[in-house]
Amino acid sequence: MKRIDLLKAIEKMGCVLIRHGGRHDWYQNPKTKVSQPVPRHREIKEPLARHIIKLLGNPDDDESTSKPR
Repeated sequence: MKRIDLLKAIEKMGCVLIRHGGRHDWYQNPKTKVSQPVPRHREIKEPLARHIIKLLGNPDDDESTSKPR
């Protein structure tokens, strides 16, 4: 996944840049207070991108938990 696409996805979820690290930028979800580093590579491997999105995502937005059984 392109880094710019990952950043657009996590910013669309409401996450904000909290600081620049040495080799990573740190983003935080203000609702959950979870922060996660995002590497500064042009390409980010898909499993890592999914992991970052999963950790920074809002659990209330997770469709698997909101479906009635």
